[in-house]
Amino acid sequence: MADAYDYRHVEHKWQSQWEHERLYRPRDGDAKPKYYTMEMLPYPSGDLHIGHAKNYTLGDAVARMMRMLGYNVLHPMGWDAFGLPAENAAIARGVDPAAWTAENILNMRRQIRLMGTGYDWSREIATCEPEYYRWNQWLFLRLREHGLAYKREAPVNWCPVDATVLANEQVIDGRCWRCSSLVERRSLSQWFLRITAYADRLLEDLERLDGWPERTRTMQRNWIGRSEGARVRFEVEGLDESIDVFTTRLDTLYGATFLAVAPEHPIVRALSMLVTGEHTAQIQAFAESLQSKSELERTSMMEKRGVFTGAYAINPLSRGRIPIWVTNYVLAEYGSGAVMGVPAHDERDYDFAKRYRLPIEQVIVAEEGGTEAPLRASYVEDGRLIASGDFTGMSSADARAAMAACLAAAGAGEASIGYKLRDWLISRQRYWGTPIPIVYCARCGEVAVPDEQLPVLLPPRNAYEEFLKTPCPRCGEPARRESDTMDTFFESSWYYLRYLDPHNDAAPWALEVARRWMNVDQYIGGAEHAVLHLLYSRFFYKFFHDRGWIAGGDEPFQRLFHQGLVLCDGEKMSKSRGNVVGIDETADRHGIDAMRLFLLYVTPPEETSNWTDEGISGRVRLLNRMWRACDRHLGGSAGSVGSLEERQAPLVDNAEEKALLRAVHAAAKSAVDETLSRRFHYNTTIAKFDELVNLMTAIATKSPQSAALRYAVETLPILIAPFAPHIAEELWERLGQTGSVHLERYLVPDERLLITEEITLVVQVNGKVRARILADARVSEEEAVALALRDPNVRAYLDGKDLRKHIYVPGKLLNLVAA
Repeated sequence: MADAYDYRHVEHKWQSQWEHERLYRPRDGDAKPKYYTMEMLPYPSGDLHIGHAKNYTLGDAVARMMRMLGYNVLHPMGWDAFGLPAENAAIARGVDPAAWTAENILNMRRQIRLMGTGYDWSREIATCEPEYYRWNQWLFLRLREHGLAYKREAPVNWCPVDATVLANEQVIDGRCWRCSSLVERRSLSQWFLRITAYADRLLEDLERLDGWPERTRTMQRNWIGRSEGARVRFEVEGLDESIDVFTTRLDTLYGATFLAVAPEHPIVRALSMLVTGEHTAQIQAFAESLQSKSELERTSMMEKRGVFTGAYAINPLSRGRIPIWVTNYVLAEYGSGAVMGVPAHDERDYDFAKRYRLPIEQVIVAEEGGTEAPLRASYVEDGRLIASGDFTGMSSADARAAMAACLAAAGAGEASIGYKLRDWLISRQRYWGTPIPIVYCARCGEVAVPDEQLPVLLPPRNAYEEFLKTPCPRCGEPARRESDTMDTFFESSWYYLRYLDPHNDAAPWALEVARRWMNVDQYIGGAEHAVLHLLYSRFFYKFFHDRGWIAGGDEPFQRLFHQGLVLCDGEKMSKSRGNVVGIDETADRHGIDAMRLFLLYVTPPEETSNWTDEGISGRVRLLNRMWRACDRHLGGSAGSVGSLEERQAPLVDNAEEKALLRAVHAAAKSAVDETLSRRFHYNTTIAKFDELVNLMTAIATKSPQSAALRYAVETLPILIAPFAPHIAEELWERLGQTGSVHLERYLVPDERLLITEEITLVVQVNGKVRARILADARVSEEEAVALALRDPNVRAYLDGKDLRKHIYVPGKLLNLVAA
C-alpha cells in the first residue's frame, strides 16, 4: 500500500465499479426481511451543497447498515421536478422549463453519485415526465369519481409576485412560502381535494405513529384542529334565511350581542334585498377594502373593524334580536364564515364591541364565589351561568350539553365537531405542472378526459393557447381544456409508491409489489414539511387503502426522521453571503469519505451542524491514520483473510491487545445500536473509530505482528463501510477479499469482549507522570513494573539512570525512583 491515501483515485474507482455492477439493486424473491428506506426527493434546482449532503449521507449510512445487518434494502431516488421555481428560472433565462429542469437533473444526479450513495438508480423517477404525471391525472380522476375532487368558487390566497394561488399550508405568517411576498385574497373558481373527509382518521391515527417525532405529530394535530362544540342556527329577521354558527362555547349563547359574518358569506348578498341602499353601499365598499388583504392581516395584524348591515338575527334560545355585522376578522373559509359575538367572554369580540359600543352582557361567572360585576376585560374561563334563562346556575359543561339538546329538539342546532383543517386547494395558474384532465364543453359541461387518452401532455410554451382548444371527449364538439395545473404537492404525495413499480404501463403500481414493500420503514427529510407533504401523503395513502390498491395498514411511513440544518461558520448558507459549500469543491479538496464522516460526526443528526475547515480536516486525518495503520500491518502485501464468519477474535493476554479487541466490538455495538434504535447518532460511532485507530497505531508501533492488530485490520473495512464506503472497499480489496464489502454481514458485537477487565495504571518517574498504560485489573507488582519498563516514554526518562526502587499502589499507580 502507498503511504499516502489517494482519495481522488479511490473514490472515482469504486463509484464507477459500483455503478457497473449495479450493486445496490434489491434482489427480487430474496428471503431476507425487506427494508424500505428513502429520503424526501429533491427539487432539481441546479447544484447540491453540504446541507443537501447531510440528508443523503445519513440516509445512505442507514441503508448500508441495514443491508449489512441482513435486510433486503430498497433505497430509491427521484426528482420533484415540476413547480414554480423552474418556471420562473426558465423565464428569466429565456429557456424552456423542461430543458432547464433536465439539465439540473443531469448535474444533480452526477453530484449524488459523487457522494458515494448506494441508490437503486433503475427506479429513478422525475415527476415532470409524462410516464409519471399520467398517473397524477389518473389518480385525480379517481378522486373525482369518489367525490374527493371538486371545483367551486372560493376566496383564495393569491401571491402577486408569482401570480398563482397558494394552499393554506403554503402561507406562512401571511406571506408566500416561496417568495415571502404578502398574500392577497381573491375569489376564483378552483379545484379542491376533500381532505376534510379524512380529518378524523388523520387525527386519530397520529397516535399509532410512535416512530414519528412528537413535535411533528403535535403540528399535525394542531393543523387539523379538532374541536367539540355545537352548530347554532340563527334566523334572519325578515328573510326566509338563517345563519349557521359553530361555537365551542355554547354556554355563552345568552351573552351573544351581535353576529359577525365574513364579507364573502352568502347571506351578505341576500341581505341586499332587505336593507337600504346606504347599507348595501357601505357593505360593498368595506368588502372591496379587504380584497387585497391576506388572512393574517384580517385576523391578527389589523384592528377589528366592521360595518352594520342594517339587518338582525334572532337568538334561538333567548329569542332576542341581535344585529348582523360584516367584519374583517371572520373568514369565509373557516368554520361557517360566521361567528356569534359574545364580547363578555371572548377577547376579540370584546375589542370589537368596545370599538362600536355594542352591548357587553356577562353570562358566566367564576364557579366559586363569582358574582356579576362590570367587566374590564372578557372573562374567557368556564364557570357558572347567570342571566341565561332556564340554564342559570348550571356549570358551563352541564349547560353546553343541555343547550345542545334543547337546540336539537327545536331544530335550531345540534352538537357538532369542528376542524381548522380546510380542503386542499390544488389549482395553480401556472404552466409548469401537471395538466388537470378536465374539458369544458358548452353542450356537456365539465367532462373528464377518458383514461385511454391519458396523459394529457403538457405542450410547448409557444403552443399553449392551441393546446387549450380540443374536441369534447363525449360529443366531439369544440371545447376547451382546463388551463390550471396541479399543485406540485399532488405528485409528491404518492411518489414512494411509484418507486416500487416505475416501469409499469398498466397501473401506477401493482398490488403485489406494494404488498411486498410497503409501508416505508424509514423516511428522512426536513421538518418544514410537517403539515404539507406529510399530511397530504397520509391522506392519499388512506384513500388508496380504502380502494384496495394497497395491502396492510393505511399509513405510508412507519418511521420518520428530521435531519438538522448545516451552517457555515455559524451562518446559514446562501449565495449572497458567499458561504455555500459545494459538493464538487468538497470532493476535490477533502474527499467524499471525509465529508461523510464529518457530517455524521459533528453533531447528532437531528441537530444543526456547523461546517468548518478545521472540522473536515480532522476527518481527513482520521482516514489517513486508518490507511497508515493498515499499511503498517500488511507491510504492503495483500493476502486473503477469509470471510468474517470464519474469523474469531484471537485469544490474547496482553492488556493493550484486549483493549484493542474491545474497541473493535465497541465500535460495532455503537453502529448496530444506533441503527436499530433509529436514533442514528453515528457521531458516537465515529468517535469510537477514533479510539480504535489510536489503539491500532499504538500497537502497530510496539507489536506489528500482534494477532489482535491483524484482527482489527481485517475487521476495520466492515466497521467503516456504511460511513466511509470508498476507503472501506479499497481496504477490503487490498486484504485479498473478493466481492464487495457492502454485501458482507456487519460484525456482530461480542458482549464478552466488551467487559472491561483492565485498569489504567499511572506510571511516574521520580514523582512525575510519564505514562498511562492499560493493565489487567489483577496485575501484580512485578507485572506492573515489567509493563512500565516496556513503555518507550518511561524508558526514555530512565535512560542512563539506575532504578533504585519503586512504589506501587495496587491497581492505581507505580512510581519508579531512579538516579
